[in-house]
Amino acid sequence: MDPVTAAVPPPRSEAAGPARAVRRSLAVALLCGALGAAVALLSTRQRWAAGTATVAGGHFPLTARGSDITGVPAALAIVGLAALVAVFAVRRAGRFLVAGLLALSGAGIAAAALQGASDRSALDDRAAQVSGDTTTGVAALTHTGWPYVAAVGGALILLAGLLALLYGRHWPTMSGRYERTGTPRARKAPAVDPDRPEDVWKALDRGEDPTGA
Repeated sequence: MDPVTAAVPPPRSEAAGPARAVRRSLAVALLCGALGAAVALLSTRQRWAAGTATVAGGHFPLTARGSDITGVPAALAIVGLAALVAVFAVRRAGRFLVAGLLALSGAGIAAAALQGASDRSALDDRAAQVSGDTTTGVAALTHTGWPYVAAVGGALILLAGLLALLYGRHWPTMSGRYERTGTPRARKAPAVDPDRPEDVWKALDRGEDPTGA
C-alpha cells in the first residue's frame, strides 16, 4: 500500500490582503465622508459666539451662529457630499480629480472653521446695527466649541478624500447596465402559436421557423 500523505492546505491568495485593504478603505471613506459632512452642516447651525451690545445705558445680548460668521463650511460640506457620490460615477483621471476635490473640501472646511473660532466681526456688525452707532463693538465676547467640531467634520472629509486618492482606482464603479450605449437592444421574437395560422404566416414573413426546430 502506498503511504498516506498528509493533505497540504492550499496557500492563501496573495491578493486577499490588498483586496481586504481596498474594501476597508472604501467603507472608511464612505463613513468619514458622510459623517464629516453631517457634522459640518450641523455645527454651522449652532451658536459659535456670544456677547453684549450697549444700548441706551443697558446691555443687549447678542449671539451668532456658524452660518452668521462664515458660510464656507456649509457650502463645502455640500460640495464634499457631491464629490463623494461622484467618485463612483467617474473613472481613471476623472476619479482622481473628484477625489482631490473631496480632499480640498475637507481642508477648506477645517480652515474656515478654525478661522471663525475667534471671529468677532459678525457680532461687531450686529452690535453696530442694534446700537445705531457704527463705532460700537461687541463686549464680553465669548466663543463656543462648535467651530472646532466643524473642523473635525472637515478633517473627516479630508480623510475620505485622501483614501479616495490612494485607493480610489481600485474601487468599483456604477453598474454599466445603467449607462446608455449606442448598441440597440436585441428584441425578443414573439411566441408563435402553431394553432393560429396568422402567427405562422407572420413568423414566415420574418424569416423564422414557426415549428421552432
